Parts: sequence; structure tokens; C-alpha cells
Amino acid sequence: MKAIINKTLALLLFASAAVAQPTDYSTYVDPFIGTGGHGHTFPGVTVPFGMMQLSPDTRLSGWDGCSGYHNSDNRIYGFSHTHLSGTGASDYCDILLMPTTGKPQFSNKKYSSLFSKKNEKAEAGYYSVVLDKNNIKVELASTTRTGLHKYTFPKSSSSNVILDLTHRDRVKESDITINGSTEITGKRVSDNWANNQILYFVIQFSKPFVRSQKMGSLKASVSFETEEGEVIYAKIGMSAVSVEGARKNLEAEQKGFDLQKLKNDAKAAWNNELSKIEIKATDEHVMRTFYSALYHCMIAPNVYQDVDGKYRGRDFEIHETKDFTYYTVFSLWDTYRALHPLLTLIDKKRTADFVNTFNKEFEEGGRLPVWELSSCETWCMIGYHAVPVIWEAYSKGVTGFDANKAYEAMKFSAMEDKNALKSYKANGYIKYLDDGQSVSRTLEYAYDDWCIAQMAKKLGKEEDYKYFIERAQYYKNVYDVTTGFMRPRNDGFLSPFDPFEVNHHYTEGNSWQYSFYVPQDLSGQMKLLGGKEKLAAFLDSLFSASTKLTGHKQPDITGLIGQYVHGNEPSHQIAYEYNYAGQPWKTQAMVRRIMNEMYRDQPDGLAGNEDCGQMSAWYIFSALGFYPVCPGSEQYAIGSPVVDNAVIKLENGKSFTIKTKNNNAQNVYIASAKLNGKEYTKSFLTFDDIIKGGTFELEMNNAPNTKWGSAESDVPVTKIEN
Repeated sequence: MKAIINKTLALLLFASAAVAQPTDYSTYVDPFIGTGGHGHTFPGVTVPFGMMQLSPDTRLSGWDGCSGYHNSDNRIYGFSHTHLSGTGASDYCDILLMPTTGKPQFSNKKYSSLFSKKNEKAEAGYYSVVLDKNNIKVELASTTRTGLHKYTFPKSSSSNVILDLTHRDRVKESDITINGSTEITGKRVSDNWANNQILYFVIQFSKPFVRSQKMGSLKASVSFETEEGEVIYAKIGMSAVSVEGARKNLEAEQKGFDLQKLKNDAKAAWNNELSKIEIKATDEHVMRTFYSALYHCMIAPNVYQDVDGKYRGRDFEIHETKDFTYYTVFSLWDTYRALHPLLTLIDKKRTADFVNTFNKEFEEGGRLPVWELSSCETWCMIGYHAVPVIWEAYSKGVTGFDANKAYEAMKFSAMEDKNALKSYKANGYIKYLDDGQSVSRTLEYAYDDWCIAQMAKKLGKEEDYKYFIERAQYYKNVYDVTTGFMRPRNDGFLSPFDPFEVNHHYTEGNSWQYSFYVPQDLSGQMKLLGGKEKLAAFLDSLFSASTKLTGHKQPDITGLIGQYVHGNEPSHQIAYEYNYAGQPWKTQAMVRRIMNEMYRDQPDGLAGNEDCGQMSAWYIFSALGFYPVCPGSEQYAIGSPVVDNAVIKLENGKSFTIKTKNNNAQNVYIASAKLNGKEYTKSFLTFDDIIKGGTFELEMNNAPNTKWGSAESDVPVTKIEN
């Protein structure tokens, strides 16, 4: 009897341990997603929001080589330490290292190697590949500010590591110093998209090298004598401040040469972030697509501060703060739409750090970032979209930053005369003869001004509120009542007019996409169009239109459904606008179609550029079943979740759970809903609904319920009161 009891107890303890075992969400991450097609992601190693992105480089130039890697390539030039995730412009790929054997070569044509995809592996926090030329296995891992290379060499009297600072963008200034027989230090200042990127490094080897040589201050090699299968490690610390800063980063984040520890630590760090949203789906493709998307949402912005608190500010001087973490890589035209609203929900500390970074950039550089990269303003894209990130954070209760200073910076951005603002302020719209992208600028400025107005109101600045809420309605001045489209205007509208034409009056799009961009006042737009049914009909015509484009070619216009363009950001809120028109079942069908057609767990699984997390953030929200059509609003439009169950773990200790019943590929429509056990008929959720925690239950069906969410009191609203 005692033996039976002991056996039963052992089984219970085993079962309890099995239940307590945390889910390893990192196993669902596939870093190769987005490395094919036009996704522009990289497959190498990084930790959440890390300064270091250590990855192979297979492509030296071209639009589909923006990240340095493309899945269709079969040649590796080396392994560099900074990479941009999914951008439409190339930069980074700094400090290239490449292992070789034989006489050291300094030409990338000679030191590069073919490789086979079957010998390449990538997971969250680990990458490996075998180089065909010399049968060298390369394994990579990283910490926030450092990287580690593990090279398994064949037997050779000259196994080498090549250092190339000329790789990719133009070098303005450089230095390489070989210290003894185990270390190289240096500096690289480059000019590309970031026109003055300053980077210092310290590289240390696990074994003394027997020979070294330099080619000026741009290239170097170190050589070892190796036995068959001998492992040599190279670890590197980076800093934008100094060699001393790089050394401190290396000493603080790497003790010895332990790739397995770094790999384990990275996996733990990724699981800590990925577990903030726990989902269940019977379709394994959904699990992989979701967690790979969440992974891509947590690559950028990047830490840009050393372990001692020092960072290089927008004035290119060295500053220090211990109060917050300073960041870089703000792809704001893309990420204000969904990525930052997502992080506001699940990562308030980092969100506060982003706003603190903005405040410092304004204090030290004179303005908020537009598209900031390594302390450089690239001036890429339009609008002043740090503004909605600040308002979204403040409106959702994020604290830990100086709101009045942030407001001062927001207002300054709107009152300059740069970037066609002089024309915008003088005319109530931007005249097309005054500047390019006039329609898109007018529409996006109007939304940004709505955000400033809301912040002014919250801070008790009534006169500012009145001024900016008027500017938030300037979108009306480019609306053509005769066609229903947003059109370029000087004193009169430009004629002839073709809404299919891609031209310099719109940003990476045409009038079809931008005519739906009034997120701050959809009620006002519907009034201009003639009511909700007119908006719904206009949306129908967008999705059913020909996919043919006229005008100049624009590579960013990808992922078309009619004239809806999912591969680029201006369309991202459009499918959810049916909710505002009282026809939410059309949103449900369309967002499910977009998820099915535009996202796959394959290298070419993204419809367009990842854009530092925005493409993936759209999927995360949509897979959960709701989306922030107007960031800074309290409302989220409800769509059609693909998950069976999801738990959003909130930082206040509560959780918001989404449960679906009868959910499958055919049952895309909401038959009924309950919120915290009570019948729910609204086609939107509020921030308050989510942040309080609770359970949202949806019963799905294969036929639309045209009554659910369509009543006047059940539709979401964005409205400007005159």
C-alpha cells in the first residue's frame, strides 16, 4: 500500500511540474519570415530592443537588400553587427567580420563564401550557418550591446578572421588598433541614410592570434593555427560614445566566451516579452505567424545608451542619464499607427522611455524626431509623427515623463515653416505648387494637429486647443465634393485628375488610399460624403476597383486588393472603417482576408516592408480581434480574430482575455459577443474595457449577422465638434 501511495504521489508531483512548466513561445518564432519577397527583415540575432543586431550579409546594394540579407541569395559576405528591420532604405551593416582559411584576402569577392540553405538555422537569439568555401561553421549570439561569434575551423596553418570597415555605406573616418594578440579596437564614422553615424568597437578573441595585418585604417586580419574542429570565439562590444564605452559594455554583458549562456539568456529574454500576449490556435501556422510578428514588433526602437548611462545625443555631444534608457531608430511614419499603440498596451516603461528620448532629442537637437537613426535625422517620410506617439502614451495613462516639455516639443513641430508647414498654415492646406506630397502632408498634418489639440485640452491650454482643433479639420480643404476624393489643390483643384495615378502629390500611394485618411474625424468625412452608407459604398469601390496603377512606379505599393494596398502603411486602418459606417460584418470579412492573403509563416510571408514592426503590429492587433484606427482615441474597432484564445497580460497585474467559439477559416463573422459575461453589441472596445481586465467572448459563424454592431449607439465614432 505504501508503495502505491508513493507511486501516486510521484505521479502527482510529476504532473504538477509538467503543468507549471512555462510555454516556450520562442519556438514559434521564425526569423526568416520577411527575409524573402519585399519584407526586408534580417535572420540574425538580437535581444528585445537591443543595440546589437548581429546577422549575415548576403547583399551589398539594391532595394531588396536594405537589411543586408535576402532569402534568395546563396553568398555570404560576412557577419555585421547592426541591421535595420524591414525598412525601405538601406543603412547599418556595420563592422563586418568574416572567417576564412588560407592567405588572408581583403576583397569581398575573395573572402565571401557560398552557403546552402539546408546548413542555415535561425531562431530567437541564435543563428548558425556553414560556409561552403572552407567548411567553417559560424554560430552567433548576442546581448543588448554585445555580440559573440563562434567559429569552428578545419585544420589549417592560417585560419583567419577578416575585419572590413568599408562594407556597405561610405566611410568618413575610421581607425583600427591591434592590441597585443587577442584584441582589436576601433572607430567607424559613416555616411549613408544616417549621414554621420559614429560607432566604436572592441573585439576580443578566445585564442591569441599568431599573425595580424592591417590595410590602413579600413581593413585588418588576424590569423590562427587550428586543428580540425577547433573552436575560436570572437566577442564584440559596441558604443556610439567611445572605445571605453564599448569595453565597459563588453565587460558588463559578457564574462568569458559562453555562447550557450548567451543563447539561453536571449531565449529567456524573448520569452519574457513574447509571453505578454499568450495565444492558442489550432492552426500551427497562426502560432508561428503570430509569435514571429510579435518578435518583429520588439526589435526596434533600439537601445542607444551604454551601460554607464552615456549616449550620443542629437547634438552629437555625449550626455548621460540614469533616469531612463535612451533609444534610436524611430520609423515614426510607419510605427505610430499600430506598433506604438501596441507597446502602450503591453510595455509602458519602454513607452515612457521613448517619450523621454523625444524630450531629450528636442532639448539637445532642437526638434522632435521625424525618422531618427543613430542621432541623425534622415527627414524621411512626412508629418511630425512623434506627436501621436506622445499623445497616445499620455492619453493611456503612461507616466514617468515631463508632459509639459513634451507638449512644448509637439507645438514647436507644428509651428515651424519647414516641410510645407508655411503653406499649410497660410492656406489651410498645402498648395501643390508650394511643395510635393501636398495632399498626403495636409491629411497627416491634420491628424497630428488633432493629437496636439487633445494634449492641449488635457493640459488646460484652451486657446491652443481651439487653434489646433481647427487645423485638425484642414483635411476638408483638399476634399473634392464632385468626386469624393482628396485631390491636389492650388487655388482650384488640379485637373485632369486620375485617382489611380501614383504621382508626387501623394506619399507612396495615390488618391484612392489617401482619400480614407481622416482617422480623427470619420464622422466629418462621412458628412462630406453624404452619410454612412456613402462611406460604406466608397469602401466597397476601393476594394473592388482594378489593381492597375498609373503614373510612376513605386516599389512600396504591394499587397493589393483592388486599390487597397496592405504592403504600405497609408491603407492600414481602412478595412476597419466599415465599423464606423455601421457595416462591421464587412470589416470582419476583409480583415480575415487580409490576414490570410498577406501573412504567411514563410520567408516571403509579408506583403511589403516590415517597417520596424508596423506590418507585424497590424497582424498582432487583427489576430486578437481589434485595431486602433485612430491612435490617441479611446476606441479600438473590432474585427475578426484568428486566435482561439488570447490573454493580454497587463502591467497593472490584470489580464484581458479573448475567447472565440466555432472559430475557423469559414466562420469569419461575429454572431454574438459577451464582455465579462454580459451581452455586448458594440463593434468597438475601449481602452478602459481592456485595462480593467476581463473576458471578451465571441461566437463566430459563416454568415454575417448584419444586426450585430450596426445600431447607431453601437458603432465607433471619431468626431470633431465645432
